[in-house]
Amino acid sequence: MTSTSSPEAAGPGRESRERPVDSVVTQATDNAVRWLALDRPEALNALTWDQRERLIALLADASADPAVRAVVLTGRGRGFCAGADLRGAPGAGRARAPGDVARTVERGAQRLIAAVLDCEKPVLAAVNGTAAGLGAHLALACDLVLAAEEAAFTEVFARRGLVPDGGGCYLLPRLVGPQRAKELMFFGDALSAADAERLGLVNRVVAGGELTQTARAWAERLAQGPTRALALTKRLVNDSLEAGRSASFAAEAQAQELNMATRDAQEGLTAFAERRPAVFEGR
Repeated sequence: MTSTSSPEAAGPGRESRERPVDSVVTQATDNAVRWLALDRPEALNALTWDQRERLIALLADASADPAVRAVVLTGRGRGFCAGADLRGAPGAGRARAPGDVARTVERGAQRLIAAVLDCEKPVLAAVNGTAAGLGAHLALACDLVLAAEEAAFTEVFARRGLVPDGGGCYLLPRLVGPQRAKELMFFGDALSAADAERLGLVNRVVAGGELTQTARAWAERLAQGPTRALALTKRLVNDSLEAGRSASFAAEAQAQELNMATRDAQEGLTAFAERRPAVFEGR
């Protein structure tokens, strides 16, 4: 857990701390895509307690809203998210009681990562710059990751004598294997976007000026897909990393049963028989 997860994230000034939370964590919907943007560039989009809570709520809303069929998470300025800024969090400044740190992590960073993993819509990260600490884990929890050429991912925790939070020790070994995960976490070196792509942490690296355009194209393609089938596929893939073959096969069969009751599944089969492109409605 870090008070600000990147040494580059200078403390926000009084004016930025007093900005309404809906102006620093913004949302917009376009062509069934919900865009969520962190907009506190003076702090490299380090997340305060109230900003994190708003982001969790917005992800839950997007998950439940039938008008939303894909989500894009991005940042403004040079940073995607420099981690957690705990100033102003409930209980900040008081004497620490036994269990306080664990409760803070469980109710904070872990809830945020779970909100991404559990979102029923595909979540695409458009990483525009620095993604450090919790900010790196926020990106890596997304279903697809696009990164600008200037983006960088940093596991800063060991450099400060800390243990990774925000599910880092859960996410990284599943993405790159235990040895690579330990290398990244033990040394805390910045990982360029190109190296992150090489390791499989990033789906594609694009020029900074093309990031939004590419994210829009990918997200709108997802939004035109069979929304329920994608949600079930996401759950199957995520759960498969912990389940054995028997449990995975059983879950797959149940997902097939559930999905065949959707309109999109019937449309897909009809379109195949009629030799035309399917038009999915997300139902």
